[in-house]
Amino acid sequence: MIESYQRFWNNITNFSDTASRLDYWWPVIINYILGVILVFLVNAATGHGIYNLVNVGAYIIAAIIWLGTLSVKVRRLHDIDHSGWWILISFVPFIGTIWFFILMALPSKQSRWS
Repeated sequence: MIESYQRFWNNITNFSDTASRLDYWWPVIINYILGVILVFLVNAATGHGIYNLVNVGAYIIAAIIWLGTLSVKVRRLHDIDHSGWWILISFVPFIGTIWFFILMALPSKQSRWS
């Protein structure tokens, strides 16, 4: 789990390699949990939502995590022997999200990307 999360941060701008299922799912789960905890703590500390200076910091952190998540999605697609452009399937309402989830759950294949 820790190794997968470290690889997530070490490969934040790597769009050309592959990522195993664990290297995709652990960072997604950990980032989601950390995001919920962070929002809860900020709401508890300030008594309201994220505003002003905290808001700017939250946008910067969210952009960095978005970039890392985008790269791990592309690498995961490479691991199942699909082009990174398959990420666009998630823009198809409802069905695209389900199909992308299925793609992320598929086992690894011998990849032409490595």
